[in-house]
Order: sequence, then C-alpha cells, then structure tokens
Amino acid sequence: MSDAPVLLDVDQHPIAWREAGSGDLVLFLHGIGHSRIAWDRQLEDLSDRWRCVAWDLPGFGASAPLEAMTFPAIADAAVELLDLLGVESAHLVGLSFGGQHALHIAVRHPERVRSLVLADTSAAFGLGDSGRDEWIAQRLEPLRRGLTPADIAESVMTGISGPDFSGPDFDLAVAAMERLSPEAYEAAVYCLPDHDVRDQLAAIDVSTLVIVGELDPATPPHVARELADGIPGSRFVELPGVGHLTANEAPVEFNRLVRDFLTSV
Repeated sequence: MSDAPVLLDVDQHPIAWREAGSGDLVLFLHGIGHSRIAWDRQLEDLSDRWRCVAWDLPGFGASAPLEAMTFPAIADAAVELLDLLGVESAHLVGLSFGGQHALHIAVRHPERVRSLVLADTSAAFGLGDSGRDEWIAQRLEPLRRGLTPADIAESVMTGISGPDFSGPDFDLAVAAMERLSPEAYEAAVYCLPDHDVRDQLAAIDVSTLVIVGELDPATPPHVARELADGIPGSRFVELPGVGHLTANEAPVEFNRLVRDFLTSV
C-alpha cells in the first residue's frame, strides 16, 4: 500500500484547485506559465502537517477567467477562495507571477496573510533587462504565429530553468503549462508588467522567506535580494545551480526550506 497522500481536485466555479492534507492552510500560487499541478511535489511532501491548496489562477486550468486580469482582481479572487475554504488567513507560497500575487494579497488584504514565501519573484516589473513592450512582444510572438502554450511549454521551461533540469519534475513543469489556454496566457502577459509594490514593502509585517535560484535568468539573485531587503525582517536564501523554477528544479531543498520556515512561524 502506498503512503503517498491523495491529491484532491476540486473543480468549482469560478475557482478550481488541488489540495491535500489538513491543518493550517498553505495556499500555493503558480507562475505565469504554470497551473496548479506545478505544485504537486509540495503538496505531496508538506501535506503531512498543513492543508496545502494549489489554485488554478483565474482563467488558467479549470478556473473561470476574470472580467479583466489585474493584480487587484487576482488578490480579491484569492481572498474569495480563502472564504470558500473557510479560513480567516493563510500562509502564501508564490513563485514568479504567483509571488507577485502573494505580494498584492499581502498589501491589499494584510489581515488574510499569516506568512509569505516568495520564490523567484520581484518587487516590480522592469528590474531586468527588458522593457514592457519588448517583454510582451517576445512572449506573445509564438501565439501570433498560431502556436499554443502546449506547443511552447518545453522550450519555455528549458529557457528559464538551470542546465541540469530534466526528468519527471521537468515533465511535470511542462505539463503544468500545457493546461493553459492562449487567451489566459495572453491576459497574464499583459497583466504582469503592471506589478510594482516597491513603495509598500515596508508595510508588510508578516514573516517572509525569499528564495531564488542562483542561475535565475528572469529574476536574478540581486533582484530577489532587493525584494528581501525591502520587507522588514525577511529571510533570503539563494539555491546554487538552480534557475527560475526553484520549487520544480530543487523540490527537496525547496520543501525543506518551506517546512522549516512554516514551522518557525
């Protein structure tokens, strides 16, 4: 008999999610090229102690789209999910775009957040090398040629991860992007450059862990360090040899960091 936890899919309207375990709620927020299944290794490992919920961002996977994808609307949708789950507050774990969502939830609804784990993310768009229009055009170019997120999933994951990322966890990351519709991906691409909470970081007063991959090409370590420096009392960890997908590329180490952090909280 297997001891692996059961991962339960709840395809409710408007928000769908996958969950496992019981206890204090940990809400996992995926990146722009992913969906709820990207967090399977975290749900499998951490659900022995916490109720772990990974949502499909509105418009992604099995979740209904928002009228307009904006950061305030995403934050409000996350709070609506917490209401549906029957909890007053939750620990938030977000990667990349999902880390940005976590920040906006913490700023807009601080009373609903118990702690933050921010992986491979930033305080604002535009801290890398690309400008807004260039960044959008690069990501939508394949769609303009008639390709779908499923068509480009493997090349996208290869481009943002470290050189040694392969095997079942790479396949899972690819499968998480294959669940996206072109419309949802495009809406997210237009939304992401609006992210900027630099002026509000100092007001975040919950325990915060910032994680980044040493080789992250999207949010390099200096960008993650600036985020950590802006949040009072936050902790910063850089994972060697890892790219943008720390939770997928190094799940054992990532889960250990999250477990130790949540236990300390």
